[in-house]
Amino acid sequence: MNLWARIRSLSIGQLWQLSVLFLKHPLYIFPTLRATKRTFEICQNLYGDTHHKSNRANSFRHALWNILICQKTFKISKNEQKAVVFTQKVTDLYEKVTQNEVLDEAMDLHNNEIGRRQFLKNFTQNEAETVDLLKKMAKNAQKVSTVTEMKKFRDKLVFISKE
Repeated sequence: MNLWARIRSLSIGQLWQLSVLFLKHPLYIFPTLRATKRTFEICQNLYGDTHHKSNRANSFRHALWNILICQKTFKISKNEQKAVVFTQKVTDLYEKVTQNEVLDEAMDLHNNEIGRRQFLKNFTQNEAETVDLLKKMAKNAQKVSTVTEMKKFRDKLVFISKE
């Protein structure tokens, strides 16, 4: 599902939550949208439609999405922590409103966090360096079958399905 279809599928309450977040940070709207669009372009080029499944490609996508939002909002905020806090609010809200299965949501939240932590470690990296790093991380991602199991892999991307 593309970004606009996802936005159109939100309820009035969910749209309100998203609107309030962006009203507090209006300068971050377009950087967030650009980061989201760029994430999908990169993932589509690298993985085709497979990044929509609960696999390594999906773990890559979630981490990349968080890093790119952080990078683009950092250009405005000039503060790494502010960029990370905003990115967490946006991506946590997204996960909350998409209503995935519990394990899928936990996987997405875990990989989102990995992306934000990678941004803090490497916030001066360019896009190509970021993609290369995340491709390596996705290759070494760990397959999990429970939320508890994810906690063992605090510094690794995780996935549910090998498809």
